[in-house]
Amino acid sequence: METSPAPSAVKYKRIILKLSGEVLRGQSSEPIDSGVLSRMCSQVKEIHEMGVEVCVVIGGGNIFRGLQGEQRGVDRTTGDYMGMLATVINALAIMDGLEKMDVSTRVQSAIPMNQVAEPFILRRAIRHLEKGRVVIFAAGTGNPYFSTDTTAALRASEIGAQVIMKATKVDGIYDKDPKKFPDAIKYESLTFVDCLRQRLNVMDSTAFSLCLDNNVPILVFDLNDPHAIRKAALGEKVGTLVHS
Repeated sequence: METSPAPSAVKYKRIILKLSGEVLRGQSSEPIDSGVLSRMCSQVKEIHEMGVEVCVVIGGGNIFRGLQGEQRGVDRTTGDYMGMLATVINALAIMDGLEKMDVSTRVQSAIPMNQVAEPFILRRAIRHLEKGRVVIFAAGTGNPYFSTDTTAALRASEIGAQVIMKATKVDGIYDKDPKKFPDAIKYESLTFVDCLRQRLNVMDSTAFSLCLDNNVPILVFDLNDPHAIRKAALGEKVGTLVHS
């Protein structure tokens, strides 16, 4: 039986795990695929048992995305609030999955909804982490026109996270789309300045600026690797690291 590494072997003690809502859909026609949800929760449980303090920020694109709503005639502000509520549904699904695996979890919402989730309170979130609970930040920043990437950057800065781990469908950052161009080159590491100079779309500009200003590294990796988060937490080479 494989034993968990000692906490001293862990490179990142406190992380923000940024997940796209679309990841939850998987290949299913349902917004939330139970198999994908279970695998995702297993990865979170794996690093939680290593002593890593884990916060999760989840998108809502599998249910509703504000920008897509605007294209269909929904008012942008209304659409963004609908998208925020979608992230709460996803956060509750992840909480349920984690607690069925005996991982104590709390959902904190940027929009007050006391029957469903705690309000976001920074000191309480940090206290949960210190007590060994996973914290899921839902409802974005609570403001329209801000993405969940920006939420991840903002919460990482607030809680003092050592890295944002951004799970994607590719295994890192390339100089061009690897699905369209077989000769695309993958970067193992980049500086924030490199990303700006090469106009690499790591996160939206607001989120990226927050990470740059507050010196929060971003690790972009492939969620389909079942142990990618564990490897990253141990400091092994996974994905692409963007740093100062």
